[in-house]
Amino acid sequence: MRSMTALFAHLRRRIERGGPLSVAQFMEEALGHPEFGYYTTRDPLGARGDFITAPEISQIFGELIGAWCAGVWRTMGEPAAFHLVELGPGRGTLMADALHATKSVNGFHAAANIHLIEMSTALSEKQRMALSAYDAEPQWHRDMSQVPEGPAIIVANEFFDALPVRQFQRVLASWRERMVGLNEAKDALVFQLSGQSVKQHFVPEFLRDAADGTWAETSPAGLRIMHTLADRLAGQGGAALIIDYGHMETMPGETLQAVQDHRFADVLEAPGEQDVTAHVDFAALGRTAVNARARVHGPVTQSAFLNALGLPMRADRLAAGATNDTQAAAVISGAGRLVDSTQMGMLFKVLGVSAPDIDALPGLS
Repeated sequence: MRSMTALFAHLRRRIERGGPLSVAQFMEEALGHPEFGYYTTRDPLGARGDFITAPEISQIFGELIGAWCAGVWRTMGEPAAFHLVELGPGRGTLMADALHATKSVNGFHAAANIHLIEMSTALSEKQRMALSAYDAEPQWHRDMSQVPEGPAIIVANEFFDALPVRQFQRVLASWRERMVGLNEAKDALVFQLSGQSVKQHFVPEFLRDAADGTWAETSPAGLRIMHTLADRLAGQGGAALIIDYGHMETMPGETLQAVQDHRFADVLEAPGEQDVTAHVDFAALGRTAVNARARVHGPVTQSAFLNALGLPMRADRLAAGATNDTQAAAVISGAGRLVDSTQMGMLFKVLGVSAPDIDALPGLS
């Protein structure tokens, strides 16, 4: 028997009234419902949460991202004012480490206007505390449209994976959308296919004539956000850094997954109580950015990116300055998790997007 969460009761009423939901609609509710959504009601990070992100694993991650931002700022000609934006900033750890690493970069902090795109009140408070040591005075927004005009450096670490996806399966030479409905007893959510075929333009072009049984997965929300970012950068200057788990090329398949208590879980088991994500299609993001007149850099693996920015040297310096062997070992272990091919190094990819006049970005050549 699946758990009867508060969100399940809401979803059951919605399905009974209007019929099955698309996977994207289910994700929107599961993650962002204002009363019962996963991200709006809790701090999901850390050992006591459901998962741990790279900034929580090692301070080196945020420090290197800070160095990247400073390098981009110099490439931009060191503008006297720019917007430093983070999408989905978690507890604020990445931004705090980035600011710590750049405090000696002459003029960088004075020029940076910090903006955090966040939906969670609980996490916003954690971010405020994390950044209290800096004269940053960040501004919080619900989306990028609220960030004032001007050149920007934008960071999105594990942001796009939580954006809703739509899923389609090829059945009898047509495409049907995967939906979320109720079982016969109406006490559990179940996956089912729509009764009618969908228009082919919803499916990536190279998959449209695929064999029966093939799955296709797209993220219209992710592509809309990428178009907004790329269009802004093309017109107003700056660069964006996208770091997430996913694939470099658009591929068939479905990647929807749930995590609870640091373990994979049934996606439909406990809506509102577990993280629901899908792998990011970096090729699709890149195509969207190019269509918006921006320049694309990469993608490359997280391992290649962080190593190019000097992770091994930074880890050695931190370990050498540790107060004891246990602390030194923790530094090396944390850095290793970020780049190891069996952990985050190959699964996570890094994509840069910039204004057309920026020929190269650090770590992405």
